Amino acid sequence: MATVSPPMSARPRLKLGKLLPYILLILGAIVVFYPFFYMLMNSVKPGREILHSPNALPSQITFSGYTDVFERLNVLLLLRNSLILAISITLLNTLLSALGAYAIAKIPFPGRDQIFGFMLATMMIPGVLFLIPTYVLMYNLGWVNHFFALIIPAAVSVYNIFLLRQFLDTIPDEQLEAARLDGASDIGIFWRIVLPLMKPALTTVAILTFMGSWNDFFGPLLYLTDPNLWTVQVGLLQFQSGVPGENVQEVWALITMITLPLVIFYFIMQDQFVAAFANVKFK
Repeated sequence: MATVSPPMSARPRLKLGKLLPYILLILGAIVVFYPFFYMLMNSVKPGREILHSPNALPSQITFSGYTDVFERLNVLLLLRNSLILAISITLLNTLLSALGAYAIAKIPFPGRDQIFGFMLATMMIPGVLFLIPTYVLMYNLGWVNHFFALIIPAAVSVYNIFLLRQFLDTIPDEQLEAARLDGASDIGIFWRIVLPLMKPALTTVAILTFMGSWNDFFGPLLYLTDPNLWTVQVGLLQFQSGVPGENVQEVWALITMITLPLVIFYFIMQDQFVAAFANVKFK
């Protein structure tokens, strides 16, 4: 028995309004993905092709840039130093910023709003103004050419305190008051109740702090003069040459090695990153 097809007007039609978000998402994905593809592509090209046709696919794949990086630099030492700094700064900054945000958001004390307003005002001061005083302080403390000069000043971030405070505003005060009535101290409430609830926001702060520390170039260049303390960012400077394009293979290879850990770390933590901004209420 033959089936009768429905008339054209009765068939479901894809509306442009429904397709438009997917088209925009695809275009956005291409825009975001292309720089990484460009970086990977050029890291396996011969130097001559990188200079003459940087946007073309490689005619031959070579890993000489990666081998030259390991031959000319102690990459494992550079990676170790960068990890020590990034992990130390991330742990300290996340913990201290969480404590500061908890005190400002959930512990009433005189002048709390004024202190928070002053902290936000400091964000409008260019960081370069503190460059010389900070260096003089680090020098007087004997921390120049030591990791302390980079870890301690970065242990607290006003921006991270602001972000965590906004997240803490989503936690009902009644929940914390009930814990206080049960005899819990503020420190106990912070460790047992607040920290578990802040996991998405803490992950976001950790991602941002880790990325900022890992990509920091000026700080290690200024404070770390011993080559055994250099980071991967300072190591990249060693391929600078007066001859244009002389070390272009090594530069692209090392940039790839620096960038991939951040990309992998972000994709592992992206669910918590999105959850934090989905719950934050900016007032």
